[in-house]
Amino acid sequence: MKSILSFAVLWWVAAVWSPSAFAQSAYVDIEQRLTPEQLRSVGITSEQLAQLNRMLREAQHGQAPDAAAAPAVPADSVAASAAHAVRQDDEAGRDRSSLVGFNDEPIHSRLKGTVSGWEPGTVFELENGQQWKVLKGALKLPRTLDAPEIVVVPGVAGRWFLQVVDGMPKARVYRID
Repeated sequence: MKSILSFAVLWWVAAVWSPSAFAQSAYVDIEQRLTPEQLRSVGITSEQLAQLNRMLREAQHGQAPDAAAAPAVPADSVAASAAHAVRQDDEAGRDRSSLVGFNDEPIHSRLKGTVSGWEPGTVFELENGQQWKVLKGALKLPRTLDAPEIVVVPGVAGRWFLQVVDGMPKARVYRID
């Protein structure tokens, strides 16, 4: 009797903890796993988010990604431009489009209005229509600047930094528009 009970318990544990048991669980979309603030800090488009959810759902169910089933992505989106980009090699001979998080270019624009400093939560609106919100960093400028030229500089792993005055600390920002 003891061996039958041990076998039954062992069988139940194997069935519950087997990889196939995990594969049968329902996929939970990223939007349900993360807060809106976390999603905004990543800075991906809704089209990219839908594609990522589709790819993760297929991977969880052991399906090979199907290019024909991919949703249509607008030509002006980051995903489309990366997918259809002409190969541009960097100085080391690597395809720049393969350097995810390293191939973004700085954004040069001008702030709308005045700026005297920033803190987490401060929103900067640029003349090019973009809006960037401060995630980290606080600074009080020595004087108020009226519509200064700025540079939004890409960092590692999708991080962005807003530079108002050359040589002074930058604000860590994320795009909110």
